[in-house]
Amino acid sequence: MAEPAERSGQRRVRPAPLVFEPAEATADPEHFFDLESIEDPRELLTRATELTMAFRAATDRAVEFQAIAAAQLADPRRFDRLTAADVAERAEWTEDYARKMIEFGQDLIRTGGRDPEE
Repeated sequence: MAEPAERSGQRRVRPAPLVFEPAEATADPEHFFDLESIEDPRELLTRATELTMAFRAATDRAVEFQAIAAAQLADPRRFDRLTAADVAERAEWTEDYARKMIEFGQDLIRTGGRDPEE
């Protein structure tokens, strides 16, 4: 994963807005998937847990797509191939992490992991 912004000394980048939450709701910083309106703690725990699991699954999937894209960009068969340092700069990773992600992406592609262009 990318280094936390606090450790790297860089300004923290806001995450992309979630496409399934209405724009007017995201304008309210206290609004988060309507969790603030749930009064029953059992229901709140259930819904918050569902969201946590969904975000974890989405994160895992997004990391796989990052790795595949990094591997594709670094593919030596490309005339416009990027080096691990170039990939690292583009993704705001360390060069060592970029190399690991490129390898992970190559493994995903080689073993039939989903290719985003399929």
